[in-house]
Amino acid sequence: MSRPMLSLDDSDGMATLRLSGRLVTDSLGVVEADFARASVQARVLHVDLSNLEALDTGGAWLIADLKARLEKQGVQVEFTEKATPRTDLIATVAAALPSEKGIEDLPRGILPWIAGVGLKTAGVGQSILSLLSFVGQTLASLATTVFRPRRWRTAALVSQMEETGLNAIPIVVLMSFLIGVVLSFQGASQLRQFGAEVFVVDLIAISILRELGILLTAIIVAGRSGSAFTASIGSMKVREELDAMRTLGLDPIEVLVLPRVIALVIVLPILGFIANISGLLGGALMSWSQLNVSPGMFITRLQENTDVWHLAIGMIKAPVFAAIIAIVACWQAMQVRGSADSVGRHTTISVVQSIFLVIAADALFSIFFAEIGV
Repeated sequence: MSRPMLSLDDSDGMATLRLSGRLVTDSLGVVEADFARASVQARVLHVDLSNLEALDTGGAWLIADLKARLEKQGVQVEFTEKATPRTDLIATVAAALPSEKGIEDLPRGILPWIAGVGLKTAGVGQSILSLLSFVGQTLASLATTVFRPRRWRTAALVSQMEETGLNAIPIVVLMSFLIGVVLSFQGASQLRQFGAEVFVVDLIAISILRELGILLTAIIVAGRSGSAFTASIGSMKVREELDAMRTLGLDPIEVLVLPRVIALVIVLPILGFIANISGLLGGALMSWSQLNVSPGMFITRLQENTDVWHLAIGMIKAPVFAAIIAIVACWQAMQVRGSADSVGRHTTISVVQSIFLVIAADALFSIFFAEIGV
């Protein structure tokens, strides 16, 4: 079998590629590397096929791929033969070439899996450093603004308080009321077996005031307001509005992040208190209808057996949860890169991360208050 060969002459401003031998699939390995390295400086490349002894679709693909690559570099490729079966085959193969490169299938097996775990772990470490850096920038901007009242953006702060606080009251009230109803109903069905229905008041009061009221409110705010923060700032970044701010000498953190963080820190304790009242009301109504615990008895048990620290613990958690939600949401917005798909992806990530960190912080608070005996 005659081995395929190629000869490239790229001198005197004229480039000619001469092919000879049998350019078929079985022998492509001989010249495949030469085709991959082939490049020309001239504007026109003439391809001479006259010395080819045989050509099949494999060889035609090699020629068509070279032609497509050179044409992307601005080189005009012409064949010395016109309208022959060989050029027709090359044209047919060229028309079937994919316009885009396919996605390479990921390697499989234990070693690639371990490598993937390592890369993801390194990515988590980088994300933590990035988040801490963003927290530092936010605190630095806050410290600068505190001592310069003229730089406070009161209009933006009030607007964010209305959006994150006032407009969130209906859903928070409804959620907390239903949680109180569920706790009372489930507690009643269990305590009735022991004739201890009256203790359902303690169950409702402690669980709502200490944990569920503020925790579920924070989760709702993370899904409602946190996602809105990420989507709005992320969309501004896609439209390059943040770059325009920096060009005008404005700090995006001071203009966009601080009003959202401060607003959420202010309104979340208020929402948490409203959630507590609504949850207790739902529990009281269900206790009255299912256990014949009158509202007067409910209030008396609440006053006698519920320490004010249960309410205080929930209120202490609220500003911390608010800061976590707002900072994570704004940080994820700053990670958006150039497309609407990126905005949607980071919005989802911000909600998931906010809820996770809020629950983790609640667990730490529970351990801390248990250790100090509160």
